[in-house]
Amino acid sequence: MPVNQMETNLQAITTTIAFLEKDDSCDPELLAKLREERDRILRELNIHRH
Repeated sequence: MPVNQMETNLQAITTTIAFLEKDDSCDPELLAKLREERDRILRELNIHRH
């Protein structure tokens, strides 16, 4: 996947996570899967969370 597409996906996932974290009725499993996907993309882009 091209870097620009991965960055776009990363931005969308991050925004979705932020939205869902504010939603009291959020599905915890969905949130966990989105975080896993975000972490996978960060690893692929070689960006490390501190």
